[in-house]
Amino acid sequence: MITVENLKKVFSGKDGDVAALNGIDFSLDNGDIFGIIGMSGAGKSTLLRCITMLEKPDSGRILIDGTDILSLKGEALRKARRQMGVVFQGYNLLMQRTAAQNVAFPLELAKTPKKEIEKRIKELLALVKIEDKADFYPSQLSGGQKQRVAIARALATSPEALLCDEPTSALDSLTTKQVLGLLEEINKSLKTTIIIITHEIGVVRSICNKMAVIDGGRFVEQGSAEEIFADPKSEITRLLLGISEAAE
Repeated sequence: MITVENLKKVFSGKDGDVAALNGIDFSLDNGDIFGIIGMSGAGKSTLLRCITMLEKPDSGRILIDGTDILSLKGEALRKARRQMGVVFQGYNLLMQRTAAQNVAFPLELAKTPKKEIEKRIKELLALVKIEDKADFYPSQLSGGQKQRVAIARALATSPEALLCDEPTSALDSLTTKQVLGLLEEINKSLKTTIIIITHEIGVVRSICNKMAVIDGGRFVEQGSAEEIFADPKSEITRLLLGISEAAE
């Protein structure tokens, strides 16, 4: 279970302080697919970076199975981070490593025995249906294939949660559908909790059972995706739905 309580993050600039996150609260059960949607600059990526501790929040709590990871240091913090796999926007693959070597990288950092790494690579590349590309470098892969490698790498340490930052923003509509289908399969087969940061309403509509709409560093609406789509309360949610409907 993941619980975030009153999370705040302020950035200081020459024009003064900017509250990127201003009191974020949510709680997820194991196996939820939670979509966080908002316009550019709403605070989506900052929230993901804070949850994964790539950015340190100024205050609040992030509880993973009841443990506040903001209170952890050293090896305890590194172990907690391994419970959260991250799929970055733009893939962030290591260009000088093959697909298999990219998947191996977090396992090498965790000092996993070599035989276990080899077994895990085969399992994960089969899971994301790209085992035939094990020896290919990122430059030899399509966008969808790169995303599959990135997902496999994020799952390498068997995390409890998978956090995806705009996982389909660079993909065409067919590849987007395939990647979302893959995430849904992973959620069902591994019972992995998934958090998806996106600006695309269609992504949330496709696979999320819970959602939140972020604006100005706050959640202006959150709850069951089905209920929010049926009866959006906030102006920004209606705007997002209106943009989607207009595009369709």
